[in-house]
Amino acid sequence: MATINDLPDAILINAFALISDTRTRNSLSLTCHRFLQIERTTRVSLTLRGNARDLFMIPRCFRSVTRLDLSLLSPWGHALLFSSSCEPKLIAHHLRRAFPSVTSLTVYSRSPSILEVLIPQWPGLRHVKLVRWHQRPQIPLGSVRSDFTPLFEQCSSLTSLDLSEFYYWTEDLPPVLQAYPSTSASLTKLNLLTKSFSEGFKSSEIQDITKACPNLTHLLIACMFDPRYVGFVGDEALLSIPNNCPKLTLLHLADTTSLGNTRGNPNHDGYTSEDARISHVTLVDFFSGLPLIEELVLDVCKNVRDSGLALEVLGSKCPKLRVLKLGQFHSVCMAVGSNLDGVALCEGLESLSIKNSADLDDMRLIEIGRGCGRLKRFEAIGCKRITVKGVRTLACLLTKSLVEVKISCCINLDAAGTLRALEPLRDRIERLHIDCLWGSLGEEGDGSGEGVCDFVLNEVGEFQNGNEMDFEDMRKKKKCKYSLEAEEDVEAELNYLYMESNGNGSWCKSWERLRYLSLWIAVGELLTPLPTPTLGLEECPNLEEIRIQVEGDCRERHRLSDRTLGFGLSTLAQYPQLSKMQLDCSDAIGFALTAPSGQMDLSLWERFFLTGIGNLSLNELDYWPPQDQDVNQRSLSLPAAGLLAECHSLRKLFIHGTAHEHFMNFLLGITNLRDVQLREDYYPAPENDMSTEMRVDSCCRFEDALNKRPIPD
Repeated sequence: MATINDLPDAILINAFALISDTRTRNSLSLTCHRFLQIERTTRVSLTLRGNARDLFMIPRCFRSVTRLDLSLLSPWGHALLFSSSCEPKLIAHHLRRAFPSVTSLTVYSRSPSILEVLIPQWPGLRHVKLVRWHQRPQIPLGSVRSDFTPLFEQCSSLTSLDLSEFYYWTEDLPPVLQAYPSTSASLTKLNLLTKSFSEGFKSSEIQDITKACPNLTHLLIACMFDPRYVGFVGDEALLSIPNNCPKLTLLHLADTTSLGNTRGNPNHDGYTSEDARISHVTLVDFFSGLPLIEELVLDVCKNVRDSGLALEVLGSKCPKLRVLKLGQFHSVCMAVGSNLDGVALCEGLESLSIKNSADLDDMRLIEIGRGCGRLKRFEAIGCKRITVKGVRTLACLLTKSLVEVKISCCINLDAAGTLRALEPLRDRIERLHIDCLWGSLGEEGDGSGEGVCDFVLNEVGEFQNGNEMDFEDMRKKKKCKYSLEAEEDVEAELNYLYMESNGNGSWCKSWERLRYLSLWIAVGELLTPLPTPTLGLEECPNLEEIRIQVEGDCRERHRLSDRTLGFGLSTLAQYPQLSKMQLDCSDAIGFALTAPSGQMDLSLWERFFLTGIGNLSLNELDYWPPQDQDVNQRSLSLPAAGLLAECHSLRKLFIHGTAHEHFMNFLLGITNLRDVQLREDYYPAPENDMSTEMRVDSCCRFEDALNKRPIPD
């Protein structure tokens, strides 16, 4: 009988090349010598873990690797190549011999000396990503020994540079780009969307960058659109981008205030105190100059009023546009009469995100659903005028395509309302974000937890025999309704579409395709209502990953009356496939040290957040501890370490903060734990850890103890 081992090498190589999961590849390589050789031959991407002092032990069997990531070596954030007793140049030479084919490199560059030693080993590098969350070293502006000089000197064929997680000064980059014109001209991808910036690039710097890199196809850049600041981005800087870089297919322009994860104020009216200094004529010329654009993000954070006409130009001049995100754009469409207008004319869109659009209401939402019939992903953030009725009708219009939805900070849409609105997509959605606002649970009506809608929803009906609606017939029928007067027409259209969406059958009760769930929840609230029948998320048979963001000021909360029940993580145990979790409490602010009378310090809050986590069968956990902003401290507490040690199924644990060495030793009791790391990936990362927290030596001791244990699998 023929087996898979009898297949020719050409077929096996193609089959192995399609496997991306690292553990699966490792398992296959242990099957036999032939599989080992084929797996190593087809392995093109590798992320090195372990301690930097052991780099000299790297085997030379991964010679086909082209993408190498050195940014996650331990001790995290310390000087690579200088953490070992060996000569740095010798280690760099050994890396080159082990990985001779590298063309893409990711490295934590604490200082320019790391790049000076490492970059010459691979002069043919085409993509480089630099990582640094620590403060910029004291290097004078214009110095020949800058962070970027070794890179541009040695890599003449560089085509892609990613600085999204690298802290530097915006003044550092333009002089280097101008000093090495040939390397700058070869760049096609440039990611400057640095999250740790406080202000972003000024208008003149954007013009210099785009002028030095005329062949860019991908540009992501953090800007400053606030007209109250010197050097804000306005008409001149905006027009310079398509003029200098006409080949752009991807462009992200985001104000630095939009880069954080903090949720906005749902009670805000949606208009900022200042308008962006971007005229309608400039927007039209800007869009007209980007005929090849496929992905566009404009998160301005300042009012861009009456943008519908310019967005019509975008739809007509940019036929390849597939992804669009707009922040603080108002009047994106008008929804007057039967004719489509504004963003609804961007018919080719597959992903649309609208953020803080003050006048986006249900009728405009429905117009978007009518015009953008190919949408696979839709986000509405901070849009206070949309309601269950509009979102539900949009969901029905896009029932054949929409698989990813995010509804956040919309005053009329709490958790129950959002899930009720998405009922037509229950058997379609694969990725979902909701805000955990439980205001209307168990109540009849619209599901508005933070505000009041202008109408009362009818009871939810169903499709007849479970079949989908024929929306082409529905569109033909509803055209006759536009003969009404304008004001009556809007209400009649809304009611007609909503009634059509209710049908006469039964909705699927299971979210059978949902694999990723993202939640926002306020400090002090509980997760317990999430998997209940009242909310409707009780059946998620294929949910694999969940992200929970906790936000709020713990200092404004008094002692919780009953902390024994905890946050409610144990209720997630009813999701059978849940194996990955990201628990982000970094936006929960409190007292790291002794709290005032009547309040809890962060160690008690961590006990509250993590109680019950041992009941989950997690394989991988990313945990961000709450922080004390006054002392810039995000540290794992004793209760948190004890509760994490109860997660007996964990294989990977990444703590995004600091910890004491004896707290970390609690984790050695987790039988399957294979990969643990402390990552201070927030700005500014502590320069010098406290004497009682994890240092280089204590990190090495912990890793030695971890690696000495037998691993069952």
